[in-house]
Amino acid sequence: MTIQEIYDLAIEMGIKADPRGEKAVRKHLEKAKKEYKELSEKKKKFFDEEKLTNPYSDTRILAGDPKRQVKKIMAGIDANATEVLLADRLNEKGAKIDLLIGHHPEGHALTSLHDVMDLQVDSWAAVGVPVNAGQAIMSQRMSEVERGIHPANYNQAVDAARLLDIPLVTLHTVWDNLGNQFMANYLKEKEFETVEEIVDYMNELPEYIDAVKHKAGPIVVSGTPKSRCGKIAVFFTGGTNPSKEMYIELAKSGVGTVIDMHIKEDALKEMKKAHINVINAGHMSSDSIGANLFFDELEKKGIEIVACSGLIRVKRKV
Repeated sequence: MTIQEIYDLAIEMGIKADPRGEKAVRKHLEKAKKEYKELSEKKKKFFDEEKLTNPYSDTRILAGDPKRQVKKIMAGIDANATEVLLADRLNEKGAKIDLLIGHHPEGHALTSLHDVMDLQVDSWAAVGVPVNAGQAIMSQRMSEVERGIHPANYNQAVDAARLLDIPLVTLHTVWDNLGNQFMANYLKEKEFETVEEIVDYMNELPEYIDAVKHKAGPIVVSGTPKSRCGKIAVFFTGGTNPSKEMYIELAKSGVGTVIDMHIKEDALKEMKKAHINVINAGHMSSDSIGANLFFDELEKKGIEIVACSGLIRVKRKV
């Protein structure tokens, strides 16, 4: 496969797993095309034309020729300058790595991370948060994230990849969508009475088994293991955490238990006040679920995967 073919497959898988539904995502892309068409020629040169076919601004080919053939991929949850150097060093030893893929965004995929956060408005609306309130709150949080990233040395890993000729791709929301869909469907297979029962069931997944062994598995951070779980909501996608105000709105929606990868302390305090249970599933392990679903598809096509940088590689039977 070429880098472009791998990238295109990732986008399609991300769209099909998107919590908004494929139809809504396609509509989003049509709006982007209309927006672009109406721009002046002067403004068109600044428009990110990737938005016309890819709804995820944090998922991009950052370095390398898209036509390059790929037989072996090194992949990690993070792929920064350290992983670029590692790939180059392994190639010096004969590893023949053709492509480096990271989950967390780098380069312009990082500086536009805030753009994908609007996805969360629909996710929160699905569990009862009024869409108008969600949009207003998320807009403020998106601006905050944009300002926070703006001064970062965002292109460090990309520059390293370019200089060492290591092709680099970042797949963020794509993998998060896959993990989010998997976890939501997994939990629908069983009925739960207590939070402890949810955690026990999650810990049957190999990614979490590995994480538990390393003291980084699912933990209850609000409520207790014996707390009744009530309505369960999974939030694994949408860029990064929303503000505490969104969690306050969630408290009004009837959700009893939230399952996320991690939660900020100010938001956690609000959840405790509202007596909503929160399970922090674990960051590396949860990100690995979406990654593994994608790499299973690539391995079917003959691509070899070398895991690094926090990726817990698990092959699922299909």
